[in-house]
Amino acid sequence: MKRSKHRGQKEDKGGDEPAILEAQNMDRNGMLMGGPDPDTISLASVTAVTTNVSNKRSKPDIKMEPSSGRPVDYQVSVTVIEARQLVGLNMDPMVCVEIGEEKKYTSMKESTNCPYYNEYFVFDFHVPPDVMFDKILKVSVIHSKNLLRSGTLVGSFKMDVGTVYFQPEHQFYHKWALLSDPEDITAGGKGYVKCDISVVAKGDTIKTPHKANESDDDDIEGNLLLPEGVPAERQWARYYLKIYRAEGLPRMNTSIMANVKKAFIGENKDLVDPYVQVLFAGQKGKTSVQKSCYEPIWNEQIVFTEMFPPLCKRMKIQIRDSDKVNDVAIGTHFLDLKKISNDGDKGFLPTIGPAWVNMYGSTRTYTLMDEYQELNEGLGEGVSFRARLLISLGVEILDPSSPDITSSTDVLVESVPNISETATGKVEDFLLFGSFLEATMIDRKIGDKPISFEVTIGYYGNENDGVIQPKSKGKKAGGDGAEEETELIHNSSEEEMDDDGDLTSVSITPPMKPVITDRNYFHLPYFERKPCIYIKSWWQDQRRRLYNGNIIDNIAHKLEDGLNDVHEIIKTEKAYPERRLRGVLEELSQGCSQFLSLANKDHNQTGRTKLDRERLKLCLSEVEAIGQQAKSMRTQVKKSTVRDKLKLAQNFLTKLRFLADEPQHSVPDVFIWMISNGKRIAYARVPSKDILYSGIDEERGKDCGKVKTIFLRIPGKKGFGPAGWTVQSKLEIYLWLGLNRQRKDYLSGLPNGFEENKLSKGPGLPSSPPISLTYMMKQIFQLRVHMYQARSLFAADSTGLSDPFARVFFSTQSQVTEVLAETLCPTWDQLLVFENVELFGEACELRDDPPIIVIELYDQDTVSVDCLDGKADFMGRTFAKPVVKMADEHYGPPRFPPQLEYYQIYRGNGAAGEMLAAFELLQIGPNGKADLPPIDGPTDMDRGPILPVPLGIRPVLSKYRIEVLFWGLRDLKRVNLAQVDRPRVDIECAGKGVQSALIPNYKKNPNFSTLVKWFEVDLPENELLHPPLNIRVVDCRAFGRYTLVGSNAVTSLRKFIYRGSDKQANNWSTTEEIIVVSMETEPAFKKMDTVVKLDSCSEAVVKVEDDDKDEKGRKKKRKKGDEPEEEELDESMLDWWSKYFASIETLTEALKAQEAALSDSEEKEDMDIADGGADATPVKGPKRGKGKKDKKKPVADPFEKKKPKLDELKVYPKELESEFDNFEDWLHTFYLFRGKGGDDDDQNVTDEDRIVGKFKGSLCMYKVSDDMPRDMSFDSNLGMFQNIPSNDPINVVVRIYVIRATDLHPADINGKADPYIAIKLGKTEIKDKENYISKQLNPLFGKSFDVEATFPMDSTLTVSIYDWDLVGTDDLIGETKIDLENRFFSKHRATCGISCNYAIHGYNVWRDPMKPTHILAKLCKEGKLDGPHYGPGGRVKVENRVFMAPTEIEDENGLKKQTDEHLALTVLKHWEEIPKAGCKLVPEHVETRPLLHPDKPGIEQGRIELWVDMFPKDKTAPGPALDISPRKPKKFELRVIIWNTDEVVLEDDDIFTGEKSSDIFVRGWLKGQQEDKQDTDVHYHSITGEGNFNWRFVYPFDYLVAEEKIVISKKESMFAWDETEYKIPPRLNLQVWDADHFSADDFLGAIELDLNRFPRGAKTPKQCTIEMVTNEAEMPLVSIFKQKRIKGWWPFVARNEEDEFELTGKVEAELHLLTGEEAEKSPAGEGRNEPDPLEKPNRPDIALLWFLIPLKAAKHLVCDQYRWLTIKIVTALLLLAILGLFLYNMPGYMVKKMLGA
Repeated sequence: MKRSKHRGQKEDKGGDEPAILEAQNMDRNGMLMGGPDPDTISLASVTAVTTNVSNKRSKPDIKMEPSSGRPVDYQVSVTVIEARQLVGLNMDPMVCVEIGEEKKYTSMKESTNCPYYNEYFVFDFHVPPDVMFDKILKVSVIHSKNLLRSGTLVGSFKMDVGTVYFQPEHQFYHKWALLSDPEDITAGGKGYVKCDISVVAKGDTIKTPHKANESDDDDIEGNLLLPEGVPAERQWARYYLKIYRAEGLPRMNTSIMANVKKAFIGENKDLVDPYVQVLFAGQKGKTSVQKSCYEPIWNEQIVFTEMFPPLCKRMKIQIRDSDKVNDVAIGTHFLDLKKISNDGDKGFLPTIGPAWVNMYGSTRTYTLMDEYQELNEGLGEGVSFRARLLISLGVEILDPSSPDITSSTDVLVESVPNISETATGKVEDFLLFGSFLEATMIDRKIGDKPISFEVTIGYYGNENDGVIQPKSKGKKAGGDGAEEETELIHNSSEEEMDDDGDLTSVSITPPMKPVITDRNYFHLPYFERKPCIYIKSWWQDQRRRLYNGNIIDNIAHKLEDGLNDVHEIIKTEKAYPERRLRGVLEELSQGCSQFLSLANKDHNQTGRTKLDRERLKLCLSEVEAIGQQAKSMRTQVKKSTVRDKLKLAQNFLTKLRFLADEPQHSVPDVFIWMISNGKRIAYARVPSKDILYSGIDEERGKDCGKVKTIFLRIPGKKGFGPAGWTVQSKLEIYLWLGLNRQRKDYLSGLPNGFEENKLSKGPGLPSSPPISLTYMMKQIFQLRVHMYQARSLFAADSTGLSDPFARVFFSTQSQVTEVLAETLCPTWDQLLVFENVELFGEACELRDDPPIIVIELYDQDTVSVDCLDGKADFMGRTFAKPVVKMADEHYGPPRFPPQLEYYQIYRGNGAAGEMLAAFELLQIGPNGKADLPPIDGPTDMDRGPILPVPLGIRPVLSKYRIEVLFWGLRDLKRVNLAQVDRPRVDIECAGKGVQSALIPNYKKNPNFSTLVKWFEVDLPENELLHPPLNIRVVDCRAFGRYTLVGSNAVTSLRKFIYRGSDKQANNWSTTEEIIVVSMETEPAFKKMDTVVKLDSCSEAVVKVEDDDKDEKGRKKKRKKGDEPEEEELDESMLDWWSKYFASIETLTEALKAQEAALSDSEEKEDMDIADGGADATPVKGPKRGKGKKDKKKPVADPFEKKKPKLDELKVYPKELESEFDNFEDWLHTFYLFRGKGGDDDDQNVTDEDRIVGKFKGSLCMYKVSDDMPRDMSFDSNLGMFQNIPSNDPINVVVRIYVIRATDLHPADINGKADPYIAIKLGKTEIKDKENYISKQLNPLFGKSFDVEATFPMDSTLTVSIYDWDLVGTDDLIGETKIDLENRFFSKHRATCGISCNYAIHGYNVWRDPMKPTHILAKLCKEGKLDGPHYGPGGRVKVENRVFMAPTEIEDENGLKKQTDEHLALTVLKHWEEIPKAGCKLVPEHVETRPLLHPDKPGIEQGRIELWVDMFPKDKTAPGPALDISPRKPKKFELRVIIWNTDEVVLEDDDIFTGEKSSDIFVRGWLKGQQEDKQDTDVHYHSITGEGNFNWRFVYPFDYLVAEEKIVISKKESMFAWDETEYKIPPRLNLQVWDADHFSADDFLGAIELDLNRFPRGAKTPKQCTIEMVTNEAEMPLVSIFKQKRIKGWWPFVARNEEDEFELTGKVEAELHLLTGEEAEKSPAGEGRNEPDPLEKPNRPDIALLWFLIPLKAAKHLVCDQYRWLTIKIVTALLLLAILGLFLYNMPGYMVKKMLGA
């Protein structure tokens, strides 16, 4: 297919591959078609193709396989680092991470509002992308959850997975999620959780930002977990989704139950009970159920309350059928909020409608078991119209302060008033006309029953629905209109007349029996009679929406075609790409201005919604802006800037595509179904806007009134994989859709020369469209197909090769090329001639717009050549358009003979090779074939009946010599269970080739004995047309048998072409001396006050003198008085880790700088131009070492704390190979493949699995000419491969240093792993099992291993991380493989990295057995360079470069001696600047390698940091290995003396006195050690909030100074096998409490001090304010590790009801830090105990005698406050007592008296 002509579906990210064919549906996931190899495209016909005159034919669509519904592997990893500012008192928080249905919890942290977790969770999914991206990821904090209680929710945060996936690098790193409480939206934030979230699909790589030391002063507000452009302050909003009514639901009345019902009740009710369900942001709302109703009217609104902007992209609206057993979906629609809102300055909130949305899904035929049910759930592309739903959406931002807001976020359902009929637009009648011009390539598996095609639009034209009329036409015969909106006329005949005799619809072509084309395909014999269909339908007239979309679409098409052209020109290295780009931009700005004039009309049309108005505003402003930018950009396009401007233009394209997508539907899409024998076989879906008619060209759909080639495909899941790749049918179809009244020119786009055949319906009726067309004119052509070759085809056989042949289809004919055995790069060199091709239509139209040719490639199965069922396997397909010559034209330049060009072959949605061919279509005139140009084949070949490609078309050849370096074979796997023993390599290119020497015993020595061989071959002059070179490895078995082991096709030979050294290239090796100054040798020079700031522009030669350590002492005094002191470096304290951490800091700074640089890239360009001249000066400024500190700190800030300068190493955040081009500087690795290629659906076969070994060697090709340059020392046996080492076996000591692993995939149920290292090299295997690290996902190993190896036998080193298990086998977490041999032999010298300084003792000791002087001498000798010459004054000269450096070195005892090592090292560090032989040497480094697991290909399982040194055994033995064992934490003891408290809030009311008081005590602990918390004694009854304690807390802890973390080892639970090590930032928590005797103590306030940086204590309680906590950033911060002892006042704070911090007390404390030894020397007791006791506090006596308090209180009450009351009460009581006694005794006395006793 002509590149320039076919529009790509989605340009890939870099914008450097044109994707080729157009895809019809801009599916959300787009098919990502990669383009071909950039070197392989010819641009033969850019001009021919883009100048189409007539445009009757539309471009074909190659999307043969739906991409959206297929499941993919996803891995979501979430690291919960810590939480801060959680709202609540004294909580025990844990974090829950929930994705979809899966939940995972962190551990619980006790009594803290800022817990630190650092826990890592991984979720694995295997679902389609749409399902994955709609899953909600929820992070919530739960307070005090345990086995019995579910805990209370503090707050939660949610976003959909898609938002994370579409972030740069698919991740959020170290971001803070703001928690909110869904039950109480007025409350505000509930705290923050810091986390990393990443979502990886199979094959994505994630760049993890390098884990640096976490600085805890990070700014939360600036790092919120939100995508770009979302404001930090999100507000709550209400989303009102109104659901009015639905229509067009599929008839479900064919069910058995219906007939039973009818028999009993005698009525036929509608058998569907629809309701609408809406899912949004993890919440679900439902309307009521409308019983038995096909035209349900709900008039309800569903109200969601959610933050705005929401972090969920889509709202899912689904019509469901309510059923007692299970509800099924009828149809689904997704509202993409991004498309219905705009966040710009003039933006608008999400809004839509009231508008109809169309739902698509499975076929409308009702069956009990619907095989396509999931299409109705919104998975995959719908294959039929299901229903349409009238909705509108509005959003209202809530004002939390207003009183009438309900604070919960529950979903509400309310009713809304009915909506008027015309609200969505005036109903118009539309006509859809279609004509089938050709139906070919019908799959033979369908069978030969008659075939017909059905076309439907919405629910019109569907045979099940009969004929539907809208009620608005007033055709109802009585009955009330509200009940039934559409009338069903069940009629047997499709062609029934309407009541008003208007016109009927014909939606099905007459059935016709197919005819055989060839072994695979049928065609329908339409010939001159072409069947037509037409359908009348009624829809709201919203064409303006579609018109605007179409105008933008057309602009985008043109832009895309143009950009593809520019890509082509650049790729094929044609001249003047910038001219074409200017033209494209010119066209773009014209298109944009045209849009502005066209789009702005029809304002007062009925049914315009708010979204229509807002979108129009948006489109106008955006398109205008694009037009302006294009205009101004056009002037800036220069040859040098073409690529950058192309990228910008690519952004215009994506923006235009986004604008063109209309969210409010109007006319539903058109579906074309192929029906055979009553069964629906295959379908195609045509968007209605693409065929919509308008009188204005720009507004017309791109396929309206044009002939379009459509490939039908299998619906639903069955279309996945190979089944869906067979073309079900290829249609040439003409479609036109417009208003009935615009009908006059609906046939004008058809190829001319036809007569209409109408239905005879008697006279006087209005003319109806034809039911078929008869073509009178036909042209006869001969088609010549020149099939030259193909490359990189799909491997279809188990050998890893194929037996390809091509089948070419044109019109109703097909032909095949010959089968070529066992190759992926066939050169057919064959001409296929199609005689007597009949095409209908006018000659001139056919010339400009011929039909397309389809080429399919197959693999012939050798077993069954003849029988039909031994079907050839499909390997791929491509399209082409022929160049047409009419009978009266001359056959000659510029159009003839046509040039060969490359066509991209597709298999499903993936690229599967390319084909080189040319096509010409020649008209046979009145004189017959005599006028046709002759076919001149080359005379020197005779291939019987097969015609070779004629001269003039076949490429011009020259003689090339190809030299092959045979080094060896590696890692060969078994073939058919037998080991490979005697392999040989065969090289073949264009029919010629050479064989390597046989390897007699692969086990003993897998290298070849003869290194270089060559052969000569004729190859095309045009390098783009070079055929691939095939490498095949065979194993020679006994009795002369050969077995193929594996093969590799080198598709592009360009990188192996030897181009003689140009004269210009050597202009730098003139005789003048170029002086290079090294500035990096001594730490002393990095200081800013000594170095004269040298820019790259400075001219002077600066001598680096040797002011070494002795100067350091003096320098201190020289400082300006106010400058902070630079910390002294204590050499003895430094170790390898100091160097490592310093380097990591440098790396993170460099990465930050890189990001910053990207954002200022515009400014940078200007800067570059300014600096450009600088490098030309002979003086190089100070070379900046890998973005070292001098770059970071601007000189301006003298108060900046200066970091001491350490020697650093280079930390590579990726593999070393990627930095040094795989170490393929002269030895290349070619992977050998075997076995069938894998497709997407059998995910188990990937390319990695097909690799059966490696061939190591190289190629060199050059044109054969007489004047080959010959060096004097030229060894003719080695040809171009001079100076290569011998490949005899060599013994090597390999030393592997493993530093640490990060982000390991958890291997145990507890979400952790117990990792240890395993190393395998050759037969040596080391498993470091006993040193496993318990429950760690970021283990620090710090180990080195020595292994002996012999190259070439043991060349691959495997470093694996296993998970230790107590029982059962250990599981592999991940492994990484390193090819040591390439490193060993590389010119980059990867054996032992070169450190940045030479030292003979200390932490930076030189570790290579060869000293720099030896290395330099060796390199000069190998490169035949002049030097090194060491001169006086610290100079060394190599070739014509002079380097300078110090010449003294100090040994352990401080004695100095002369040395040249510094000089030599300086040269080595600048080796890439040496002419001829220079290349970058590998520095001392640490590389970061991804760990992979063979079962989960492509998904990283963690990373490992390591480096490898290699030392040949025949040279000096290396010294002992560096000690990189992890630093042992240092023992410290923190003593905290709580002296006093003040202004503590008073919590208790005195029972009697009503006085406020508190019984104060202070509690303290170090974070992570809650179990060791310590309390002071209680200061009782403090009335003022003052408390006196004099109480000492003692906290011993282990601390890693470099990482600023406390190390705690403890068992996780009673059942844990061993202790787990945690690293926690050192934070001291102090709390103040009120003691209660009987109830729980009350928490009053707390403060947390980070011991590395906390506010300095206030001198007096008065100066101690809440600012010290809330405004920490402004305060002077101190570190206890530097100050050792600090005393002062600090505030206690707690949150009040409004969630604000308030001051709840102050504490005077003294912090004293001692090292373990100091603490042993001067011990101190806890509390006030010995040794070193503190004196008792001077508390008021009341505080001590708490048991007297009740008595004192009583005395106070009785004697003071209530004296008179007391007296009164006592008196009254006495009186009562007397009265009582009197009454008690009286009866007795009375009786006594009466009886006189």
